[in-house]
Amino acid sequence: MRRRGAVQRKVPCLFVTEVKDEPSAKRERQPFKVLATDTITGKALEADVHNAVPTEKVDGTCCYVTTYKGQPYLWARLDRKPTKQGEKRFKRFLYSLEDCKEFVWNVEEDFKPVPDTWIPAKDIEFSNGNPLPDENGHMPGWVPVEKNSKQYCWHSSVVNYEAGIALVLKHHADPGLLEISPVPLSEILEQTLELIGTNINANPYGLGSKKHPIHLLVPHGAFEIKNPPALKQNDILSWFESCMEGKVEGIVWHCHDGCLIKLHRHHLGLPWPLAETYLNCQPVVISFNRTKYDYDFEPKSLFHHFSMLDGQRFDRLKDIKFDA
Repeated sequence: MRRRGAVQRKVPCLFVTEVKDEPSAKRERQPFKVLATDTITGKALEADVHNAVPTEKVDGTCCYVTTYKGQPYLWARLDRKPTKQGEKRFKRFLYSLEDCKEFVWNVEEDFKPVPDTWIPAKDIEFSNGNPLPDENGHMPGWVPVEKNSKQYCWHSSVVNYEAGIALVLKHHADPGLLEISPVPLSEILEQTLELIGTNINANPYGLGSKKHPIHLLVPHGAFEIKNPPALKQNDILSWFESCMEGKVEGIVWHCHDGCLIKLHRHHLGLPWPLAETYLNCQPVVISFNRTKYDYDFEPKSLFHHFSMLDGQRFDRLKDIKFDA
């Protein structure tokens, strides 16, 4: 699979944003909206966003594959956040508008504890050997997903460490066709991916059911947009609203210097999720030849269910169902 930029920090917006004093459509109980202006940010221009590769922003939870216990492991996103007292101090500083000063964190006292296995995201800045929080006061990071983890049960359902594989959704060699297949974890080492499915973010793609949940990993940058809009707000707005390829959560531009730039539908005041999405309406084939693996998958596992569907094609991704 082609490797594109990895998500190791908060991805900035394509346009300069402004805050509107209206309830957010994206986050409950947030009394304001963050909307895009029609001005492209200096950061995006510096990264040469006009020549970047536009890809579908997939709605899930971010994951990372890196080494743990001497083998490739799936890691779940876990941001280290401030304590209540630390957050109060930070907000007091922000609202004081003291531009001449720089806020100084006390990492030991101002932040909640994290598991011993936690590692900071790769692009995080350090000072005196300690990771520093980003502009939002968070430290992006990762924790390994252990086999049979209760807290990360949906993450663990898409990996099998004994066989060394993960369940991945990607493009098939045939144009216009998706494919679900097991991929060696070693092939996606140091990549970030999105976990999507039944129990993730209210299931915007309509995958599986409560009785038979379905979860899959999607490598970041996997779905390149073939007919992207021009980088003008009106053109992008029209693309989101009027064409099937625009029925996506947003766009992520992968720049040649590795920088990522994004635009979410909510930045333009558009709704998400949608009843029909571009991703869940595409045909998909299951490619899972279990004879390649010297391993007996547990009967209730996703690996067993998908291996029983080997070679089957579905008209739409959301049509995949397992027999009772």
